Amino acid sequence: MKQHTIDAITDPVLTVEHLTMQFGGLVAVDDLSFNIGRGDITALIGPNGAGKTTVFNCITGFYKPTEGRIAMRRGRNVSDETIGALTETGRQFDRQGDAVYLLERMADFRITEQAGVARTFQNIRLFGGMTVLENLLVAQHNKLMKASNYSIGGLLGLPGYRRAADRAKEIAIEWLRHADLLDRADDPASDLSYGAQRRLEIVRAMCTEPSLLCLDEPAAGLNPRESNELNQLLRYIRDSHDVSILLIEHDMGVVMEISDHIIVLEYGKKIADGTAAEVRDDPAVIAAYLGVDDDEVDQVEEDLGLRKPDQPYDKSDLPGENT
Repeated sequence: MKQHTIDAITDPVLTVEHLTMQFGGLVAVDDLSFNIGRGDITALIGPNGAGKTTVFNCITGFYKPTEGRIAMRRGRNVSDETIGALTETGRQFDRQGDAVYLLERMADFRITEQAGVARTFQNIRLFGGMTVLENLLVAQHNKLMKASNYSIGGLLGLPGYRRAADRAKEIAIEWLRHADLLDRADDPASDLSYGAQRRLEIVRAMCTEPSLLCLDEPAAGLNPRESNELNQLLRYIRDSHDVSILLIEHDMGVVMEISDHIIVLEYGKKIADGTAAEVRDDPAVIAAYLGVDDDEVDQVEEDLGLRKPDQPYDKSDLPGENT
């Protein structure tokens, strides 16, 4: 099993360089650069309004950034020089299993289909009227359409299409097993509990066989048991499928427990980048997260591991209070 540390950033699957996103006079993301290590879980955190979802939307093609480069690497033999040459020519690179895709230049559906980037959203977006199994089959429609020669093979039930359909069902069943949803395969997705719907949405994204899985607040609204089930699923995805995960999350318990790498944003700028231990003790991060109402400070400090539950809060301990 791979050793997951910040050293994995020397083998990036995604490189974001000087990303800037403006909406009129508002700069939502300001000259942001970071790497996501291959096979790592990377958390993108920060106070509300820090620009986290805007970064996600740029990576996944919902927004075209004002400036910057977003390079997705599939394969391990891609040099920085190759990416630089691609930037000059505007072309993508795909040769013998090694590929680079400049995401800021691609249509959003191509980013999933070709570059291997999948995502979930803050609000669950399942097909509630379909069964749990059907939700995972729909996620594999690109492969099934190709196998059917774009309809005729499926209509005639040709052997190639039948094999592809059987394989799609096998993949779906395997993911339902790992999400602990196999016994609900024939139930409508809308009948699942909130936590189960979150897990279903994640494994639906995995049915697209991504290299990078982007999760927007996957633990939002989950109870402790559901958060633990989520953590187990994300670790399985990372360890067994070598998929890199980028997540936005406000639940610091989840972030500190599973993240190999954490990036912290405030007002669209990066203020910290490192391991969980490094970020937890960073004064800039502490100041950013303690910029909340006094009645929230105790919980934030406990979540970050900065204070024991029975230790009283003393505002004089904050950076800059006595200077």
